Amino acid sequence: MEIGHGGKELKERVIYDKEEAKKKIKGLKEVPVRRQIATEVISIAYGFFSPLEGFMKKADVESTVKNMTLADGTVWTIPIVFDMSDKEIADFGIKVGDTVLLTRNNNPLATFEVEDIFTYDKQEWSQSVYGTTEAKHPGVKRTNEYKDKFLGGKLTLVNPPKFNPPFDAYWHTPLMHRAKFKEKGWKRIVNHQTRNVPHTGHEWLMKHAWMATHAELSMEETEGGKAITGILVNAIIGEKRPGDYVDQAIILSQDALRTYGYFRDDLHMTTFTLWDMRYAGPKEAIHHAIIRTNLGLTHHMFGRDHAGVGTYYHSYAAHRIFDTIPKEKLRITPIFVLEWLFCPHCGEVTCIAFCGHKKEQQQFSGTLIRGILMDGVKPTRLIFRPEIFDIVMDCAEKYGFGSPFVTPEYLEKGTPAFRIDPL
Repeated sequence: MEIGHGGKELKERVIYDKEEAKKKIKGLKEVPVRRQIATEVISIAYGFFSPLEGFMKKADVESTVKNMTLADGTVWTIPIVFDMSDKEIADFGIKVGDTVLLTRNNNPLATFEVEDIFTYDKQEWSQSVYGTTEAKHPGVKRTNEYKDKFLGGKLTLVNPPKFNPPFDAYWHTPLMHRAKFKEKGWKRIVNHQTRNVPHTGHEWLMKHAWMATHAELSMEETEGGKAITGILVNAIIGEKRPGDYVDQAIILSQDALRTYGYFRDDLHMTTFTLWDMRYAGPKEAIHHAIIRTNLGLTHHMFGRDHAGVGTYYHSYAAHRIFDTIPKEKLRITPIFVLEWLFCPHCGEVTCIAFCGHKKEQQQFSGTLIRGILMDGVKPTRLIFRPEIFDIVMDCAEKYGFGSPFVTPEYLEKGTPAFRIDPL
């Protein structure tokens, strides 16, 4: 039995046998769902959000908002809900006690056991989870756009998604992650959370975290010739906004750090999680820790402005929130990292806490990196690896309609990470 977040059995609710799935869905009322809901159905069913077995009921939402726990006391910080309008509920004739078939693009996706239909105060929700009710905050905007009611209950995935290239090579369920870690012989695994392409500052963050994690075991590097401490780059693939990196560039450039030797093959691995960022800062940091616990990781990096947006949160709010949660409530160890930068005087990448040449320091700003990519001129390798630059530019032509960043054309015509085929 695999143990996930909260010390509870890791939940996977997936039917892999097509004939069994067809029997289960026979005669069920069909309810189509949008991409975001389909994404969260998949994440719930495979156990990324374990111990959740479905969309949250009112008691769990209320406890999450007020106490940062599920109703049973398990630490939880982000409500995971299925919203529907009163008209949709009436049109589909949905009531508590029903089991319906959720569909995506007219194909079966999952069965949904409706156990609760409820409302919730969106202002209270936003103030607690995001620390603001300002509509310009993307999480608040999402919450405000939820429809009249929320439906809670268990899900069972009856038609596993198919992943399009290049994502198919990087898709691992929680159980698949755990099996891979055992195969590699990793005793400690530290996660690098990202939704960006990597620059050398990210490399140093990972190296710092690896060394901190590895030191807990001993300075023995290998057992039987294999690394015993690993780095997982678990990229977030989800809802895109104009100006974000195209998803293909993110996943391929992160893995390139391994394939081009910047990290040894036996201690670096790249996968992804389907998740639409809420930009909830410290609350989302805890949610990320929960997801990576379910993947089987032992440690998680948290850097400057983790999961933040604008100026809503202190730069290190995602560090401080862990002080408010008893260590025994989380089954993963946070690794807190400060900002890394390039100092021309020192001639190296260094931590902001060490270097005294403040006037000469050059931060790895997103604006700087984006400007480099838009200009199409290879930067110094101290800032950006040339192979990474080439991959990002290739992805721009192959997937991004000429741009490495999300454009309206990419949003309209770009190839999604997954699809739901006929059963």
